[in-house]
Amino acid sequence: MNAPARPKKSFGQHFLHERRYIERIVAAISPRPEDFLVEIGPGEGALTFPLLAAAGKLTAIELDTDLIPRLQAQAAGAGELSIVHADVLKVDFTAMAHRAGMSHLRVAGNLPYYISSPILFHCIEHAAAITDMHFMLQKEVVDRMAAEPGSKVYGRLSVMLQLACRVEPLFDVPPGAFRPPPKVDSSVVRLVPLAADARHDADPARVYAIVKAAFAQRRKTLSNALRQLMDADAIRLADVDPKARAETLAPMDFVRLAKIGEEKAMNVDS
Repeated sequence: MNAPARPKKSFGQHFLHERRYIERIVAAISPRPEDFLVEIGPGEGALTFPLLAAAGKLTAIELDTDLIPRLQAQAAGAGELSIVHADVLKVDFTAMAHRAGMSHLRVAGNLPYYISSPILFHCIEHAAAITDMHFMLQKEVVDRMAAEPGSKVYGRLSVMLQLACRVEPLFDVPPGAFRPPPKVDSSVVRLVPLAADARHDADPARVYAIVKAAFAQRRKTLSNALRQLMDADAIRLADVDPKARAETLAPMDFVRLAKIGEEKAMNVDS
């Protein structure tokens, strides 16, 4: 039997090992044989092999070359495990689904906490090709993802994810469930991309610019925070108070601001 892998700080590795939490995560995902499952960062395979046993096939994205042979050896006879050696931020999930002849895939993983937000933003860029996502993340990040307007932790991540997905925190996982134990509590969250008819129709890049500017300095009023993008009159046209602060706005308020800004820009160009 192989000795346990040595976690690498450079990859932010914390290997999940406690069986009851593994079983809860697999139960939450509820994998089926017809699913196209993609796991981000399989590590030692704590989730990989229960998922593989349930679905019969799985694609894992792993950057650490030292872990790949171990996973391949363990997978012998366990099912169809495909390992993609890549940085997940460079993986085109939409193309991956199409190459497999599938319209959608399901994504899961214990994400490296130091790059969890970039991974989340990358995934929502491919939301139209994803059925759902189940991730283990730092609890503080999950709290921000699910935060409502007015909350101290409501911010850019909250707005951008909630405009793309239904965010459902599931349960917390203590540090002792990992090797080595992280210094923070973790949480498992389910993200379900919104149906096509429920998604906003504003320019995503403009929405992102509005949200980023609005939250860049939280204590500023919108008229000050957005002054490089739109004036107070334009903010009012979006049915938003220019004296309000970003953390008081619902996600769709930012969409209206983006659409007004887009209309203004088109009028100037014409």
